[in-house]
Amino acid sequence: MQEQTLVNRVDQSGLITIDLEKFFPSTSILTFDIKDYLFHGLILKEKEFREALKNHDWSIYNGAILCVFCSTDAIIPVWAYMLVNTHSAPFAMETFTGTKDEYLKYYYKNTIAQIDAVPYKDKKIVIKGCSNRPVPASAYADITSKLRDEAQSIMYGEPCSTVPVFKRPRAI
Repeated sequence: MQEQTLVNRVDQSGLITIDLEKFFPSTSILTFDIKDYLFHGLILKEKEFREALKNHDWSIYNGAILCVFCSTDAIIPVWAYMLVNTHSAPFAMETFTGTKDEYLKYYYKNTIAQIDAVPYKDKKIVIKGCSNRPVPASAYADITSKLRDEAQSIMYGEPCSTVPVFKRPRAI
């Protein structure tokens, strides 16, 4: 009986895998919901809000990314976000106006924009699916847009099971 050698065809395929989860921020992302400071859940009273901010323990955001938003339909004056930013600035690494999901879209858009697409010229790329972290769907669209002009092909999934997303037409 002849011994058969196993060949890893994925390794030999020349596929380049990009795992967007590896770009996920390493810094803690915390939130500050202004709804917790509204009178009857509707109105922001300036004097009471200023006092609450003054007495808030801002050190809990030390070194973190702070996402400031209001989860109710109340109309929040712009100055309220400015005040939170002023108080959090000595502690938070970054203060973002919006939800954590909005921050992640912003973060990934900026991170992907900084990628040099030239090394992916004429390459077969797999954008890894299934992550353990909440990588926004927009990040997958953004990386596709970024690499589409350089890549030979872009697929989604795992190297052993992909969904074709883009293939450059052959030159005639």
